[in-house]
Amino acid sequence: MNDSPTDEITAAGGPGFPRWLKWGLLGALAVLIVGYGAIFLYAKVLNDSPDELDQNDLDAALSIDSGSVDSGSVDSGSVDTSEDPASVDEPATDASVGETPAVEPPPDGGSAWVVTDASELGYRIKEVLFGVNAEAVGRTNQITGSLIIEATAVTKAEFVVDVASISSDESKRDGQFRGRIMSTDEFPEAIFVLTEPIELGTDPADGVDVSTSATGELTLRGVTNPVTFELTAQLTNGKIGVLGSIPVVFHDYSIANPSFGGVTTEDNGLLEFVLVFEPA
Repeated sequence: MNDSPTDEITAAGGPGFPRWLKWGLLGALAVLIVGYGAIFLYAKVLNDSPDELDQNDLDAALSIDSGSVDSGSVDSGSVDTSEDPASVDEPATDASVGETPAVEPPPDGGSAWVVTDASELGYRIKEVLFGVNAEAVGRTNQITGSLIIEATAVTKAEFVVDVASISSDESKRDGQFRGRIMSTDEFPEAIFVLTEPIELGTDPADGVDVSTSATGELTLRGVTNPVTFELTAQLTNGKIGVLGSIPVVFHDYSIANPSFGGVTTEDNGLLEFVLVFEPA
């Protein structure tokens, strides 16, 4: 008796499945596995973002001589969240951006301090690249500002950041950041102004950390909100170092969510910084 077509299919490729269909499914599965592996390798190995700024970064910044920092060096970022390279915007070149705010003469018994280029500030955003968790990081040392200390309290402080100078390891991401996300042509500066004195409790001893909190107003993309955050301060070799971070909810500052294409982000990020001051 002759074999039926169904018997031929069964013999060739298993019950009910032609051999070509089986190989096609296996091929598609292999492509998915290889593709996911490539994404994982890119996000976790090739573009692994730097760790969050910590005490080691503060100690390293305090050891740097003022004026020795290369403002173009950035070790940050993770995944590409942007468009074609042609969309990359160049950092703002307006001479008014990043100018050092005038330092007020300190009151009798007080002292004035200014930010040095050993300082560093940037963003950190958790994101998911086609199902793989990663972080995007951008940083800059284009920061100006000053503070005044009276007795054991910081009574005044103001800092200005050239937002367009913040860069990651991906130029296309930076184009998105300066364009639709932060609109740096229209809003070139991020500003923090202290609104309540920071009580240190005692005269800082050299090399000893002081943990406290700061309250002020943070302006991003032209929107100002009150913020309170924890920080660590240290006096070393005649310089003051400050380490801290400020959570930022994008909607609160009219910031467009960075999600793009196959990359999705949360609705918030972290503004992290290490600031180094020297006597004015």
